[in-house]
Amino acid sequence: MQTTYIFGHKKPDTDSICASISLSYLKNKLGLKCEPASLGEINKETKYALNYFNLKAPKYLNDVKLQIKDIEYKKNYYLNKNESINAGFNYMHQNDLTGLPIVDENKKLIGLVTLKELAKDLIQGNFTHLKTSYKNIVESLEGVEVLKFDDEIEGNIMAAAFRSTTFIQSKKINHDDIVIIGDRNNILEYVINSKAKLIIIVGDGELSINNYELAKKNKVNIIKTKFDTFHTSKLISLSNYIENVAFKDPVVINENDYYSTFKELVAKTKHTNYPVINKKGECLGLLPLTLSNLKQPKKVILVDHNEKEQSVDGLEEATIVEVVDHHKLGTLATSMPINFRNMAVGSSNTIIYNLFKENKIVIPQNIAGAMLSGILSDTLLLKSPTTTKLDKEAVLELEEITSVNYQEYGMNMFKAGSSLEGISKEDIIYKDFKKFNYDNLNIGVGQVFTTDVDYILNEKDEYVKILNKISLNENYKIVLLFVTDIINNGSYILYNDESYNIILESYKLERLKQGYYLKDIVSRKKQFIPPILETLEKVN
Repeated sequence: MQTTYIFGHKKPDTDSICASISLSYLKNKLGLKCEPASLGEINKETKYALNYFNLKAPKYLNDVKLQIKDIEYKKNYYLNKNESINAGFNYMHQNDLTGLPIVDENKKLIGLVTLKELAKDLIQGNFTHLKTSYKNIVESLEGVEVLKFDDEIEGNIMAAAFRSTTFIQSKKINHDDIVIIGDRNNILEYVINSKAKLIIIVGDGELSINNYELAKKNKVNIIKTKFDTFHTSKLISLSNYIENVAFKDPVVINENDYYSTFKELVAKTKHTNYPVINKKGECLGLLPLTLSNLKQPKKVILVDHNEKEQSVDGLEEATIVEVVDHHKLGTLATSMPINFRNMAVGSSNTIIYNLFKENKIVIPQNIAGAMLSGILSDTLLLKSPTTTKLDKEAVLELEEITSVNYQEYGMNMFKAGSSLEGISKEDIIYKDFKKFNYDNLNIGVGQVFTTDVDYILNEKDEYVKILNKISLNENYKIVLLFVTDIINNGSYILYNDESYNIILESYKLERLKQGYYLKDIVSRKKQFIPPILETLEKVN
């Protein structure tokens, strides 16, 4: 079963990470194969929650672009270098292949054999020399082992086609000669006494007891075959090691290579077969060009977002099977109908909690802790204006399952995550930064929760310089940073210079300066963004 990856938005917060974990658990219980993932570094607040409830942090997911491992290539199709040319041809014929990777004992790629290379060897190959295994010769000639003293056979091939006296007088047999012969006792005796490397008796010829004993004494390898001299002479070269006809420097692809990179490679090389390897250089199989369009895109479920800009790179190459979110509808488009669960609640985990209830799945303590953490984080301990009755009901039941005091636990979680020490100003701005677009105008809104607002406000001029720089370099009309005071339930606003009039109008302010305090304003979704969009609509 293919794995489905579940993840939240880039710059993940506690709600998105915990939603990935809790929904993955639920889906796995329902019979799917799911894995939570993170699109960015996990923040201190989330780490506190995961550690408290002994949960493993999701693995980082860089992208969901199509890779070679997502193509239905010929997995485990390769042949050991010590197999015969004949075995290689039969393997290719049986599996409808035009190419075959050749590997060593450790599955390291040695080369590539193609039908073109085999045809070339059959026409231009060396038919007088053989280097292969005794086993290969037996198999290629459909022969029978008579005497075997060497695992490997190397020597020059000759056929005893002359009269006995002519052959014995004219042919000197060396220890590395391979002689093809019928049941001609005089020649057999001569060849055995000369201690040839190998004798191949054709036509199922008989070997006398005396010659058998003599061959045994002189350690002469003997094989018997049903084929005649002509056919044996043609077939024996096919017993050579297949490594001998392999192209030693083939163009290879890695299983983790992107499909787009592979298509560029094909355009340049125009090959028909590409061995697939892993990072260790081990051969995994073969990708024939004819199979390159048989793709199996990665399956994904999005939580806590439905905007393409906020999601994983390569999302357009993946199959979105479901979305669970509590934000406004965004720019997402799919090629087929999907399950889309969107509710006007304060947290994605509230929706997932209700999915547990609907499916009658028991919630274990650690998963309850994950959902509780996500809800408390996104609703600011149920104080945010986004908080609904469903959020409160979920928190009360999850509090009971986890046996924690939600207010005490939530405050400790916020304190653990609100420390900004050691974080650069740019990282603070981008810590929880979301991009919006209105009528081709880019809007960037960052939010940071802290119990020590002075840590930022004491250096607000430096932050404003960075906001102006972001506006200029990244083409933002509006760039804001809301510094949310967790304890007092309000936010201080920092903004780029160009957005001054829009901010003044949006929040109906008589005056405005950097670091202006907005009482009871804590929600980006309900309080930061809507007034700005409303103002832009009036202006345009």
